[in-house]
Amino acid sequence: MLAALGLTVSSAVVITSEAANASNATSTQAAESQNPRSGTYAGQIAIGHGRELYLQCAGEGGPTVLLESGIHDSSDTWTSSDTEAAPVFAEVSTYTHVCMYDRPGTVRYTDPPALTTRSTPVAMPRTLVSMVSDLHELLAAAQIPGPYLLVGHSYGGMIVRSFAQTCPSSTAGLVFVDAFGPNIKQLFDAQWPDYAETLNKPGTALDNQPDWETVDADEAISAIQNGGPLPEVPAAVISKTEPFGVSPTVPATLTQTLEQAWPRVQDALVTLEPNTPHVFATGSDHYVQVRDPDLTSGMIRLILERVARR
Repeated sequence: MLAALGLTVSSAVVITSEAANASNATSTQAAESQNPRSGTYAGQIAIGHGRELYLQCAGEGGPTVLLESGIHDSSDTWTSSDTEAAPVFAEVSTYTHVCMYDRPGTVRYTDPPALTTRSTPVAMPRTLVSMVSDLHELLAAAQIPGPYLLVGHSYGGMIVRSFAQTCPSSTAGLVFVDAFGPNIKQLFDAQWPDYAETLNKPGTALDNQPDWETVDADEAISAIQNGGPLPEVPAAVISKTEPFGVSPTVPATLTQTLEQAWPRVQDALVTLEPNTPHVFATGSDHYVQVRDPDLTSGMIRLILERVARR
């Protein structure tokens, strides 16, 4: 555990230092090339307004899989594995083109962890609309053709869901990895303002840095609720079975409500698309892509196969 920082991310969840080191090692192996549309690429993409976003891609084929991290997380979580299995990014690149990117203000799991310097900082908090706009601009500027299989972990599930609502013709499929959902607000009821604050400031040594990623969760929920229908595409939901890891500063009452609400959040995601498999990562906490990369990669491959049969 990153005890030196007390680092908690994505609803106050903690990543192990072993996963952090694996992430850093894997990221530095990515070779630079001039073409993010196919093969190996790692570099900054200009998206306008003097801003750049760090993009990393690998593999051949289509549709392109886009990996979206949870709140406060850089793309490093997709290159981490707590098992002997290959990290999700590496495994998916063996059978299709896959890309991931750093949102501004997110954590690199370096030693010590620090905010990414690979993407241009922006004013906080972020709206969901602005995050989806960044993703759209990134894919357009990199000239990566759609449609895309969108994979979202935690709060990243909100981003890919809103992208699918906004750009239905660019969406081939969806995989929700222990993802956040808009019904969580009503499940917290009167505790919602306290939870929304904890989501942004979970009690880490990086919380008070001016560029630290924070979100307007109320705006995000409204954007999803008013965003129109999703395209009818293949989808899957992967859920944890173990408790969230939390900072000692998080009130126990919030943690208890979160654990009680989370299964209902997951169940609601299953209803979004017809014939959606719901699988459980037995023994995994919230970071399913790190704790059980095999399962995560396998579900991505399943949805790719369903997309191919359509």
